[in-house]
Amino acid sequence: MTTRRNFIKKTSLATGALTFGVASGLSAKSYGRVLGANDRVQVGIVGFSNRCKGSLIPAFLNHNKNLNFEFVGVSDIWNRRREEGAAYLKEKTGDKMKVWRNNEEMYEDNKIDAVIISTADFQHALHTVQAANAKKDAYVEKPFAETMDDARVGKKAVEESGIVFQIGSQRRSGTNYHAANQFIKSGKFGDIVMVEMSWNVNQPGRWRLPQLTKEIRESDTDWKRYLMNRPYEAWDPRKYLEYRLFWPYSSGIPGQWMSHQIDTVHWFSGYDHPRSVAANGGIYLWKDGRKNYDTMTSVFDYGDEAGENGFQVVYSSRFTNSAGGTKEIYYSNGGELNLQTNKVSANGGLSAGQANRMGLSENKLDEYNLSDIEVEVVTSANTGVDNMTSNHMLNWMECVRSRAKTNGPIEAGYNHSIANIMTTAALRTGLKATFDKETQNVLAGGQVFKY
Repeated sequence: MTTRRNFIKKTSLATGALTFGVASGLSAKSYGRVLGANDRVQVGIVGFSNRCKGSLIPAFLNHNKNLNFEFVGVSDIWNRRREEGAAYLKEKTGDKMKVWRNNEEMYEDNKIDAVIISTADFQHALHTVQAANAKKDAYVEKPFAETMDDARVGKKAVEESGIVFQIGSQRRSGTNYHAANQFIKSGKFGDIVMVEMSWNVNQPGRWRLPQLTKEIRESDTDWKRYLMNRPYEAWDPRKYLEYRLFWPYSSGIPGQWMSHQIDTVHWFSGYDHPRSVAANGGIYLWKDGRKNYDTMTSVFDYGDEAGENGFQVVYSSRFTNSAGGTKEIYYSNGGELNLQTNKVSANGGLSAGQANRMGLSENKLDEYNLSDIEVEVVTSANTGVDNMTSNHMLNWMECVRSRAKTNGPIEAGYNHSIANIMTTAALRTGLKATFDKETQNVLAGGQVFKY
């Protein structure tokens, strides 16, 4: 029988398919901690990243005392990060932290009940597999996966293990987003006919860490573990620290930013994924060796399989000029729902003059402020850090206790991954991307998209 140590080693170092064993891969020691209703939930950090330090840990510390949770240690393959993580957590909690050189050590030690995973984009689904096979509940940063192979294996592991899983799409715990979802699903908005989304910044240093790339050495970390199932290549500190700029370690804009926004389309509309995606972009300004684009636009077609109902989504993003900022606007024939102003308005709705010419009735939405719509977010408080991240962490912690389904279940992470991967396929091949529901593969020009 495969031992859990061997399983975790395989998932960490694999160069091809991942090995499963959600039941058989667990040693008897893994069942040593049976969590009671009043037991303290012990949590380990997988990857002490800037996101983890700046948002996830503070969000957790907003609620851990009330819910009887505690941090017990940090797993990170870079010696500097794990020591910094342990020191930071001791400063915040007063407790000495354990440090693990890798996840294999952490799960073998079996001192934890749950993990917060905040590692490189391409590792999220693979690290979820490790958590699921060790029967540890998991809060996992987005994007869930950058390839369909990883997405499928991650989803299967979560479903077979029964762990409480939360994808870090914090909009799903935002009261304004719940109000928007409720308003659209009530029928008052009308059919969605178009969605416009953007995320624009002017930040030359975005995702660049020039000082750290000078300081890190291959001997400080575990490069083979880092690569997991990606093709082997020689040590490159930029691909370790600035991975968001390099495919296949990250898709860049789709995985980092679009995943948040496109997830709301799935949530509000009920469609799991686009019917097709066309996209293009380029490295137009920041010619610093990156492989992922600094500017891109994608066009999504959503709707039913018969092709009779649906709508279009246009998503654009650039690093080169911040005008326009972030935008999320849903349109119906009667007006718009704007998630930046949090208002529903008749803007662009069908006027009486235009309607009368065609024998139709005027269609104008009533004015609504989303903050005035009473909604119940599946969590018990609205406090802390930025409310959405704090609420999202709280929701996960409460669900670890109750074993209920989280606001961001595995289906949400899987589905935003499909949309991201379709976008990446269209960007990298120049072909229209589609999705094969039978094989659960993304196709570009009718061929399965891999790398």
